[in-house]
Amino acid sequence: MDTMCNKPRKQILAIISFLFLSFIFSANNVSAADGAKIFKQNCAVCHSLGTNKLTGPGLAGIATRAPGDEWLKKWIKNNDALRKSGDAYAIKVYNDNNQVPMSAFEFLSDEELTALVEYIKAPPAPEEKKKDGAPAADGDAAPAEQGMNPLALLIGIVAFLIIIIAVLRGVRFSLKNLQNEKQGLPLEEQVGPWTELKTWMGANKTKTGLVILFIVGGLASSGWYALKGIGVYEGYHPVQPIAYSHKIHAGDNAIDCQYCHSGVEKSKTAGIPTVNVCMNCHKGISEGPTTGKTEIAKIYEAAGWDPDKGAYTKPEKPIKWVKVHNLPDFVFFSHQQHVKVGKQDCANCHGDLKTMTTAQQVQPLTMAWCIDCHNKTEVPTMKDNPYYESLHKKLAEKYKGEPITVSKMGGIECAKCHY
Repeated sequence: MDTMCNKPRKQILAIISFLFLSFIFSANNVSAADGAKIFKQNCAVCHSLGTNKLTGPGLAGIATRAPGDEWLKKWIKNNDALRKSGDAYAIKVYNDNNQVPMSAFEFLSDEELTALVEYIKAPPAPEEKKKDGAPAADGDAAPAEQGMNPLALLIGIVAFLIIIIAVLRGVRFSLKNLQNEKQGLPLEEQVGPWTELKTWMGANKTKTGLVILFIVGGLASSGWYALKGIGVYEGYHPVQPIAYSHKIHAGDNAIDCQYCHSGVEKSKTAGIPTVNVCMNCHKGISEGPTTGKTEIAKIYEAAGWDPDKGAYTKPEKPIKWVKVHNLPDFVFFSHQQHVKVGKQDCANCHGDLKTMTTAQQVQPLTMAWCIDCHNKTEVPTMKDNPYYESLHKKLAEKYKGEPITVSKMGGIECAKCHY
């Protein structure tokens, strides 16, 4: 009897041990994936994992150059504070890179910083060739995240649970027959799991109904939130064909947004500047403060400009910019209405581009987000526009003492944005 009882116990212990080791292995995979994801979202636009210098220096060999992991975490979290503390190596890095400060990432937790540092120190080996057959170049965009497939993880968990249930059923059946044998009762014949489940469901109809209701409700809730997330790309930060820095142009050099996006005050769209707009300045500026001649050479290539001859001697090539802010086709949005009439700052929707390198999406741009803005934003008095001036006066009389928001002017009517 002891031998028969010990066998199921050993099976249970083996299963539990296997599950524990699988959990540890999965946790390590997730940690590595997190490091890759954090690097791709926050660091890849300025740093390569090789030796090439982009906006910032290449990170190859950083483990041997930096004083240690804790120093790296402090530098990433707030390099300005580290320099001001008098750290000699932090000041050296700052001076070696033309005194261009790196962005602070104080929002990263200690766990995220640890995963990021580990990933930077030991990134996965790059593939030998790209999809087009060309060899992979140092400084290419960060490799795609290699995390565990959530569906595979779910299937694995379900499989583990099935194994556990099967083992426990076998243990229960063995113990029951041991007890019957001891008491001189006839041994029971083990039935299949489906037959046993149907018997239990028939005897516990109320519990069965509650379980089914709970499962259906959970699936419906998950489906609802999954559908709500379709088309929402908050945090989207694609790699562009040219690493155009808004920080240098709109921030450091204070170039007005409308110089490049000339349609913002007179058109539905802001417009993407042609390469000729870039050449207005870059005929005479062939080297940038952070990327040297690398990125500006791409502008010359697109424009067909020969900097040595000072003439357009080559065929023009289009720059295939990646669109960052996308609205569904059934949504009407006018930049002119918001910027010219509504006096809205670009940063309200696009974030503070004066601190960004390549553009990224910082707002969800969902209908709820737009309606919330229309409910809160007051409409300015427009003395140079008789129509809106008259409308503002009428609304001020109608809503005495209340702020005149966009919603009070019909800004949340369905047909304003969907027609």
